Amino acid sequence: MDALTEALLAGEPAGEWAGLAPPREYVAAHLRAEDAEQAGGGTEGQERDVRGTLRVGPVPLPELAPDEVLVAVMASSINYNTVWSATFAPVSTFTFLRRLGRQGGFARRHDRPYHVIGSDAAGVVVRTGAGVRRWSAGDHVVVSCVQVDDQEPATHNDGMLGAEQRIWGYETNFGGLAHYAVVRASQLLPKPGHLTWEEAASVMLTAATSYRMLVSDKGARIKQGDIVLIWGAAGGLGAYALQMVKNAGGIAVGVVGSPRKAEALRRLGCDVVLDRTALALGDGTVLTPEGTIEAGKRLGRAIRDALGEDPHVVFDYVGRATFGLSVFVVRRGGTVVTCGSSTGYDHHFDNRYLWMNLKRIVGSHAANLQEQWECNRLFRLGRLTPVLSEVYPLDQVGEAARRVQRNEHVGKVGVLCLAPKPGLGVTEPELRLALDPEGRNPFARDTADRPAG
Repeated sequence: MDALTEALLAGEPAGEWAGLAPPREYVAAHLRAEDAEQAGGGTEGQERDVRGTLRVGPVPLPELAPDEVLVAVMASSINYNTVWSATFAPVSTFTFLRRLGRQGGFARRHDRPYHVIGSDAAGVVVRTGAGVRRWSAGDHVVVSCVQVDDQEPATHNDGMLGAEQRIWGYETNFGGLAHYAVVRASQLLPKPGHLTWEEAASVMLTAATSYRMLVSDKGARIKQGDIVLIWGAAGGLGAYALQMVKNAGGIAVGVVGSPRKAEALRRLGCDVVLDRTALALGDGTVLTPEGTIEAGKRLGRAIRDALGEDPHVVFDYVGRATFGLSVFVVRRGGTVVTCGSSTGYDHHFDNRYLWMNLKRIVGSHAANLQEQWECNRLFRLGRLTPVLSEVYPLDQVGEAARRVQRNEHVGKVGVLCLAPKPGLGVTEPELRLALDPEGRNPFARDTADRPAG
């Protein structure tokens, strides 16, 4: 192990290690271009076992650009884009890297025969580029998944509208499932001091995406009393969406597919919990048009029986298997806000229920830096709580990703990178105790089931 990594793991102050050289190589979860070429592409690739392509081993450390920061990653987490990356579906992420590399200059570094993946991280700043002003070695940070071009005009209106906006660790190289990560300074946010490394690494991509979808003026803008139907409410996106609805004074209706997930929602305070199987809403496959209408009627009746009204907003990241139902059940003048589409992107719905009832569909993608900052502030205030359910070591990242691929998890699945064990990284223990004096985790039973290692 190199001297810098040893000093970091020993907890030495930045003054003791800031002058040490970073390692030439670092351990990372990565994909190989040769595997992507052999696998081909297409949506059928989503059926491939991610454990067959996710590799953990040494890769070269790239040179820093002037606006970049080198972060020692203590922990990361699995997002669904890890599954897309590792299955090379619907397209190989090496396509993104080649396109980025053609820009030349520092962008050329991203076009490598390997792809370091991962779009979440919490860790310590160890190096800064010559143009970085607001961050220094030793800062504890979380990383936003969004890289933008600050010289692009659209970015200054909304970072997510820029044509050169990319998701770090998915559409770029040098992501967060590694011992070190290369990020732009504009991706960094201060780590909430009362959270552990793995808790802090499990929030930004999913929570900030949910924030933009529901709270931001770019999304549904939920308000007090709004009934919000949340598909996959026990997943990473859904569990944070649920908390935001409750924070806003709304009424959360969560749809899940198992008693275990239903219990997790009740621990988070979900107002109405619906079992997808009991209502015969499908098993993740696409319903026929007639089947969608009949299932939509059953879902609508169940919501009205519980609350007396149809939902104002439907939060849908599941995609093809649920989208027709979302458009059908949302009330007249209501909003379906959508991202992701983990069951497929080819959505089908009966447009009569949209246009004749003046409903809206809002597309949403990740979150701009201001939205990320506002969301992170809610965690720092204790108004949002991590929903980490399982933690794996980096050398078992394939098993962690497989859990997400098969939808066997609840909340978020964390990955320890440089952190040697769970529970480290808390710098504000008094605040942690004040916010949660009983040390309760809403998914604690799931955490206990799968200790790291």
